Amino acid sequence: MKLNILAVGDVVGEQGLDYLERHLRTLQKLHGVDFTVVNGENASGVGILPAQARAILGAGADVITLGNHTWNRLQIADYLEDEPRILRPANYTSRVPGRGWGVFEARGGVRVGVINLIGRCEMDSNFENPFTTADRILRGMDADAAVVDFHAEATSEKGAMAWYLDGRVQALWGTHTHVPTADAQVLPKGLGFVTDLGMTGPAHSVLGIKPQQAINRFLGGLPRRFEQPDGPRKLESVLFTIDTDTGRCLEAARVDIGE
Repeated sequence: MKLNILAVGDVVGEQGLDYLERHLRTLQKLHGVDFTVVNGENASGVGILPAQARAILGAGADVITLGNHTWNRLQIADYLEDEPRILRPANYTSRVPGRGWGVFEARGGVRVGVINLIGRCEMDSNFENPFTTADRILRGMDADAAVVDFHAEATSEKGAMAWYLDGRVQALWGTHTHVPTADAQVLPKGLGFVTDLGMTGPAHSVLGIKPQQAINRFLGGLPRRFEQPDGPRKLESVLFTIDTDTGRCLEAARVDIGE
């Protein structure tokens, strides 16, 4: 059976959330999407609130993944415990709320395992090893297909993880840098991979914020609360077509839209 899984890049702020709500279901119908994973860790700018998580699920996401800004909005802690469709990185220490992976039902009853991991290179050395964490999770997972959102800074760490898991999961995509990469591909043992999905939010921005604020920061100006620019918006994503009979990804293709 062929399974189309859409992975949507980091939703940034209210502009990104609004654009997702207005366009995700149309995109799903256009491409025959069976299952959708959306990274939502920047839905409030930095972090995510329960109301924003509910809005992303209401827009058509089957699962929300998070990242290094998970705890910037502590109001999400109880929601992580109560709502299995939102995942925080599995290699956070075991003392934090929520879960880092789950098995979910896609269209047609196909069981999709989703793993959320966070990288350690140039991030936070207190995270557990994402490679051995993936090993542990996969030993206990019973699913027809498995996919990974690897929220990491270094392209080398994302690429290494993809090759490490090739033949054991069907798709792995990178998030966090908010810049879409042009390397969507299928590795030799059948894993679909892209280094970074990109982002959903203001197109005329620096990673989702006003360009002037980014410039101010690099010129040594005083810190300011991040603001989003007005103007056109975009949604960046990758569609993975998976053959559940062979356990291989058949194609990984960019699906980007914008105003």
